[in-house]
Amino acid sequence: MIANSRCIACNLSKKEEKIRKHSDEKKKKEFIQKVTGILYKYGDIESTPMLDKRIQDIYNEYYEEETDYVALKHKYNQYMLEREDEIKEHLKEAKNIKDYIKYVCVGNYIDFGVTGNIDDQMLDDLLKKVDSLNIPEQEIKYLEEELKQAKTLLYITDNCGEIVLDKIFIEELKKRYGNLEITVMVRGGLAINDATIEDAQEIGLTKIVPVISNGAAIAGTVKEQLSKEARKQLDSADVIIAKGMGNFESMYQEGINPYYLFLCKCGLFTRRFGVKLFDPIFCKEERLDIK
Repeated sequence: MIANSRCIACNLSKKEEKIRKHSDEKKKKEFIQKVTGILYKYGDIESTPMLDKRIQDIYNEYYEEETDYVALKHKYNQYMLEREDEIKEHLKEAKNIKDYIKYVCVGNYIDFGVTGNIDDQMLDDLLKKVDSLNIPEQEIKYLEEELKQAKTLLYITDNCGEIVLDKIFIEELKKRYGNLEITVMVRGGLAINDATIEDAQEIGLTKIVPVISNGAAIAGTVKEQLSKEARKQLDSADVIIAKGMGNFESMYQEGINPYYLFLCKCGLFTRRFGVKLFDPIFCKEERLDIK
């Protein structure tokens, strides 16, 4: 999906705000000029996650990253692991996979790329209100029917912490669909707080299902940037579940047709889908109604 004008403006604004405290005006101006050059050159042909990657590469040429994303990822992996048993207990009486999907949507709040900072109280509140989330029943039925017929499922993760809830959901899918071969795809390198192989290992996901890297340190799934193994899995999977806004932005209208699962975390997305901030989206691409 080609980057929206609001995404381009937001990206530029965030980068300017990030360097504002530095005193070298000449350096800052040169950096911003290079960023605007990237946006001008690629803004009409690439998705927001791909533009983010290009701009981050320029940022790394000029400045050191001040946020320790490795430490943050560990913090939120542990944060959710501490709640894993409580969540599993809450899900004991779940009759279908809808309640699991509610949890994996809530976990999508842990996103430093869009929200900037995570409000732990907000995360706790969302977890407590998980039962009130509106997930379309018909879409659940569509997914369940597809999983009954499918031989392979590719599950594409998004953020750290959230990946613990993905693990709980995947464990349940394994129980319900014993013949289903599930593969999980994570990011191929550090991309803000997105989950990588290291996160999958930390939370125990690699002990449950095969986990592969997508071969790219991009906060999304850009087909042209994927490793051969990742592209093969993407092209051959019977069913694909893609978590997060970054996966939506990079996969939508690319001929992939996955089930998208995320929270709407910015004004553009609430307008696109006609929902409120932090409302969930769960739908297969072919049935999406975007405004």
